[in-house]
Amino acid sequence: MAWFAGVEAGGTKFNCIVASDPKNIVNEIRIPTTTPEETLPKVIQFFQETEISKGIKLSSIGLGFFGPICLDKSQEHYGWITSTPKLAWRNTPVVSYFQEKMDLPVSFDTDVAAAALGEGKWGNARNCRDFIYLTVGTGIGGGIISDGHPLHGMIHPEVGHMLIPHDRIKDPFDGVCPSHKDCLEGLASGPSIKARWGQPAETLSPDHPAWSIESDYLAYALANMTLSYSPQRIILGGGVMKIPGLLETIQKKLVQFLGGYVQSDLIINHTEDFIQLPGLGDRAGVLGAIALAQTNS
Repeated sequence: MAWFAGVEAGGTKFNCIVASDPKNIVNEIRIPTTTPEETLPKVIQFFQETEISKGIKLSSIGLGFFGPICLDKSQEHYGWITSTPKLAWRNTPVVSYFQEKMDLPVSFDTDVAAAALGEGKWGNARNCRDFIYLTVGTGIGGGIISDGHPLHGMIHPEVGHMLIPHDRIKDPFDGVCPSHKDCLEGLASGPSIKARWGQPAETLSPDHPAWSIESDYLAYALANMTLSYSPQRIILGGGVMKIPGLLETIQKKLVQFLGGYVQSDLIINHTEDFIQLPGLGDRAGVLGAIALAQTNS
C-alpha cells in the first residue's frame, strides 16, 4: 500500500496526516500556526518520525495552504505564499522548503481546492467532474473543480471576495473585510457574524434574525457561481454551515434568486442534491491534502 503525507495549512493550525485514504490513516497531528520558522520544522519532524516509527516510506506530499499563493509554475515565485494578511507568512517559499527537507514530489494548491479534491474522490462530490467546494467559517473560500481539476488562472479563484447585493436597510452592517468591507467574506464569514451581533455564530439560536441575512448572502453567492461555472454540485463546508436549518434555507433561496433562468432538473426538483454538506465533514481539508498528494503518484 502506498502512503502519502498531507498538510491542511490554516490560519490557526496545521492539520497533518499520513494516510492512503479515509479508511487507512497511519498518524495525525495538529500543530499551531505561528511563524514559518517555528511551524514548518515541526511539520517535517512529524512526517519523518512517522516514517521511522511506523516503518513506512512516503510516496509524495500534498500541501493545501491558506492564500493567496502562487500556482503558476512558469513564475519565479511558484510555490510561495504571497500577499497573505498573515504577515509572518508573506513571501514564504513553502514548496521548495518541503522538497528540500523531504525529497518527495510535492503537489501544492489552496486549502479549499484540496478540500474540493477530497470531496470529489471520497465525499459528496464523487462522480462529478465539475463542482465547487465553498467553506464558510473564519473566512470564506472556494475550490472550483473543472473537468476534474482545480481551476487556476492569474492566481486562483477568490470567490470569498465576490461583491454581492447589500441591502443596507435590512443590514446596515459595514462588513469586516480589510480590503473590500462588504464583500461576501466581509458580510457572511464567522467574524462578520460575531462583529454584527456581538456573539459567535454557534451561540445564536437557529431562529435568530442573523440566519435570514446569512442565507441571503450565501444564496446570492451560490447563484453567482451557478451562473458563472455551471457546476454539477456545490458542497458547503465550514463551521457556519453547522447551524440547523441554514442549508435548507439557502437551497430554497437559490431557486428563488435564479428566477427560473437555469432550466435544470437539479435546480428545479433536486436542490438538496445540488447543494450538500461535505461527506468528509471537518476532515475534507486534510483528507483532500492526501487526494492532492495522489495527483503526483
